[in-house]
Amino acid sequence: MNAVELQEIISLGETSNVEFKETIHSPNQLSSEMVAFVNSLGGKIFIGINDDGEIKGLEGEELKKLQDLVMNVATNNCNPPLGSIWTEVARLQDKNILIVHIEKGNTLHRDNTHSVWIRIGPNKRKVIDNAELSRLMQEKRLIYAEQQIIENTNEDDLNLLLFKEFYQNRFDQEIPDDKNEIARILNNLRLLRGDKLTLASLLLFGKNNEYILPQFCIKAIWFHTNEFITDKYRSSVNIYGSILEQYNRAKDFVISKLNFIQKDKDFNSIGDLEIPELVIKELLINALFHRDYFIEDSIKLFVFPNRIEIKNPGKLPNNLTVEDIRQGIQRRDRNILLTSYAIDLLPYRGIGSGVLRSIKAYPHIDFENNIEGNFFKVIINRPEQ
Repeated sequence: MNAVELQEIISLGETSNVEFKETIHSPNQLSSEMVAFVNSLGGKIFIGINDDGEIKGLEGEELKKLQDLVMNVATNNCNPPLGSIWTEVARLQDKNILIVHIEKGNTLHRDNTHSVWIRIGPNKRKVIDNAELSRLMQEKRLIYAEQQIIENTNEDDLNLLLFKEFYQNRFDQEIPDDKNEIARILNNLRLLRGDKLTLASLLLFGKNNEYILPQFCIKAIWFHTNEFITDKYRSSVNIYGSILEQYNRAKDFVISKLNFIQKDKDFNSIGDLEIPELVIKELLINALFHRDYFIEDSIKLFVFPNRIEIKNPGKLPNNLTVEDIRQGIQRRDRNILLTSYAIDLLPYRGIGSGVLRSIKAYPHIDFENNIEGNFFKVIINRPEQ
């Protein structure tokens, strides 16, 4: 790193991927800092610069001692050891600075006290909530929410007619009316573990979800005005059921609230829907199949006079950005089974493609990927009336 680049980083101050340390006094302090970076997006620790960005520098003996300490902590005080780390000595204002480069890790790391740390903005934070820890493990592809076992469930909680129809469409085979054979097929498709259903099987084929999975619903509200903070609204409904049921009812809810525009059609024509139906379909499917199911919360579907909002639990996965999805960039999804089986249940064509089709059909769509709030929101702006 040259002096110009280094000076530019210092002038920007501490960010989500940069930390300044005048020196290191404790191996425990260093291990928690490095673990926070490797569990997030990676970053750099600049040793020899204080919190105000003032360059203090490091003397020869201290510099060598700190280099050894960094590599020792990375090997012995982090679990698993950090392999993607290296140090660099930079010269600025005739003073030596030690730069510790830390790449994003492919697994979840802990410090020597078995604590998990992450970076939020310019600060590190200890992860103490089990749900958040599960989401982190999901990001590292160590576990998947959809593969969770749901206790006190069995095949009787499935809509077997819907499952048989799905199986026939997907594999061009009929399932015999044999309970053991059905259980074997469900296990092979990773929809049953032992004698208990997984979350994926209930989301796809569950028939009692309003009782078993009431948290995974769609809360739909039709507002009088464009303001969210109000105690008055036209109507509201909680939409429960399988993904297919939620999709159909949510689609009908939105479309019933939209206007039909006559344009240049004759008087007896019902006109065209103000927002293409394809857009509503694609973005609802996107919400249902790509939301974070480790977050036990509902999808929010709000219809305002000037816009429609679809708010998903969970930020975009795998460090995707809004610009990425606008460009059609795709990465492995957090819900592999759901998206794999979706094409045989709904008009689903793949990760990210629905967003592109929606924008092409109706460009007046905005997106918000709220990392701190851990949600993703789609705003479909309605035409002026």
